[in-house]
Amino acid sequence: EVQLVESRGGLVQAGGSLRLSCAASGFSFDDYAIGWFRQAPGKEREGVSCISSSDGSTIYADSVKGRFTIFSDNAENTVYLQMNSLRPEDTAVYYCAAGSPLPGSRCPPMREYDYWGQGTQVTVSR
Repeated sequence: EVQLVESRGGLVQAGGSLRLSCAASGFSFDDYAIGWFRQAPGKEREGVSCISSSDGSTIYADSVKGRFTIFSDNAENTVYLQMNSLRPEDTAVYYCAAGSPLPGSRCPPMREYDYWGQGTQVTVSR
């Protein structure tokens, strides 16, 4: 059974930090790209970051560049999202997802992710 399980999010003050984890099982972790997405109330789901498990290449949304870092522990089949300098606009439900990478180990577009976690709430207070 394929599973992606996010760690519990939480409430943090603006300027604070939080680390999310995504534990994967039931599929060949090294063959997939793992992405983090988020959805704020009343807004569409958006991509935050992605890492290709095969070569470690990463991408970030402009809104989080320089503040968020994605990294993986392939031995543990786990991907992390380190979030620093959090802002109230980062408040959202965060999801991790797994999808087959595009040629060149590139992260796929959101619609092509096959497996999704249940989501975890991150709230950043002013």
